[in-house]
Amino acid sequence: MNEFVTRSLDEVRFWSRIMKEHSLFLKLGFRCEDTQLIQEANGFYSIFEQIEAKSHQYNVNTDPQKIREFNVEVYNAAVHIWVFKRKVLGLIINCKLPGGNNFPLLVDHTSREANYFRNRLTELNNGQLEPLHDAIIDENVFFLKIMADHAKFIGHLLDPSERKLVDQAREFSNDFDNLLWQAQDLSSMRPQSQSQPLLSQFLDQNRVSVVSLRDFKKTARDLIEACRIKSIIHPLLADHVYREAERFLEIIDMFENHLKGKRPSDFDYNSLH
Repeated sequence: MNEFVTRSLDEVRFWSRIMKEHSLFLKLGFRCEDTQLIQEANGFYSIFEQIEAKSHQYNVNTDPQKIREFNVEVYNAAVHIWVFKRKVLGLIINCKLPGGNNFPLLVDHTSREANYFRNRLTELNNGQLEPLHDAIIDENVFFLKIMADHAKFIGHLLDPSERKLVDQAREFSNDFDNLLWQAQDLSSMRPQSQSQPLLSQFLDQNRVSVVSLRDFKKTARDLIEACRIKSIIHPLLADHVYREAERFLEIIDMFENHLKGKRPSDFDYNSLH
């Protein structure tokens, strides 16, 4: 039960902050006349700010039933922000928000993360996380797409005159597109592809690219915060995408430890089965 509480609080603390920041980024991308959408985004910002604060009131010794109830509360908020994001995506794609600054891919990206969050909360409450070998492939497919999207956003939000950085972002986009396609191929070959040597090589290869992208994001974040490059990237967005790369590396580490038979100190993946 301590494992369940620890994992639940970790997921909620990380993803509630992400959802809160999504609300801000979407708001900043709306036109000034989109007052209703801005108001809704502000409402979601407040909801997830409160959830994030509440999550820090609990600890590993909190009654698991209280955490289950909290997870349901957070799940409902995640569902509602997912619906909001899909509504916004529909408006943009149908040209009902001309002149706004939210890319359709960015809105879709944020909705995929909300869907991931709500699904994880359901899995935790039901004690039914995916079997390890399935999770390795599916988590990598999800996060490789997230990383590829990030590279594309960075490339489009940098000033065109930042040619070297734009080229680097484009190279990362191509790299992660290829890694994603390779992961999808591995997925389609299941279960035959789920041998330990293949999965271990899969994780090793992805780790190398994620570390490089993480370092690139960190450099970009630091340069943006110091006002040393030209872009329209919000400093918080730069930090946001850096933290998600760090999250992906933590997940890769967890999977590698299990493949090697080492139990992570903070969470045993199989403990919820």
